[in-house]
Amino acid sequence: MENRIDGSTLIGDILKNYPQTMDILKACGMHCLGCPASHAEQLKDACLLHGLETELVVKALNEKIAALS
Repeated sequence: MENRIDGSTLIGDILKNYPQTMDILKACGMHCLGCPASHAEQLKDACLLHGLETELVVKALNEKIAALS
């Protein structure tokens, strides 16, 4: 599986390029995805803010993206 995103990927880029991953982010507690400020935030910063382990969220997102291919 090729990693398409990492902790430095912007939330806005994730949602723009892989909108199907929104359900994972929301399930992690990131309900502020409609906020313009969140789109300029790196995934690792959003994980820190929400008390999440970045590596686990990145893994779940990349698995979902791989399944879409």
